[in-house]
Amino acid sequence: MDVLPFSHTWPYDVQGKDIYFESCPFCGTDHVLTHMKMRDLKLAKEHRKVNLVMPCCHEVMTILEADNDYMWANRPLRR
Repeated sequence: MDVLPFSHTWPYDVQGKDIYFESCPFCGTDHVLTHMKMRDLKLAKEHRKVNLVMPCCHEVMTILEADNDYMWANRPLRR
């Protein structure tokens, strides 16, 4: 896989079994609790595509891979 640019990344936090974004990359809503399950995060860490529908604005983020701090999407999430 090609190296994905930093503009395609978004930080996340795990608290217990919940996965949070400090803010939504699409609408800017603060402290977003995603509907993502830990098994989906595990798949993303194994470089498998995972779709995540943001609960705040219903935008779809296609996650191509993840590490312990960031998720990489198929499109830019930062300006």
